[in-house]
Amino acid sequence: MASVLLLNGPNLNLLGTREPDVYGRETLEDLVAKLTSVMDELGGKLEHFQSNHEGALIDAIHQARGVHDGILINPGAFTHYSYAIRDALAGVAIPTIEIHISNIHTREEFRHHSVIAPVTIGQVVGLGMDGYEWALRALVRKIENK
Repeated sequence: MASVLLLNGPNLNLLGTREPDVYGRETLEDLVAKLTSVMDELGGKLEHFQSNHEGALIDAIHQARGVHDGILINPGAFTHYSYAIRDALAGVAIPTIEIHISNIHTREEFRHHSVIAPVTIGQVVGLGMDGYEWALRALVRKIENK
């Protein structure tokens, strides 16, 4: 049974109301309920944590070691400059997939580069909220085939 930690970074608590033309109308609670259902189907366990604070996300990553088999992370704006989150992910060595609702590569120039991507097994961008489910299914498959 796979155990996955879903991490969402800054401003993702505002999903459903924050720039709905970019991020859609689905709330974070809707997303977590959907992914919990997917994990039930897959026979696994999902834990979710959201924070607007870099250190809290780092603490959650550290605490995942020995508890979770994989991490899904949408680091929000931390994607582009948080070497601390990058180093935490590298340090725990848990298979991780980075997720973005919008296509960060077609938005403002500062969003084009991820410091997180080099320490992940993959990145899903631009597929809306569906990207979370596809990333989750791919991560579970990787864990089970390990």
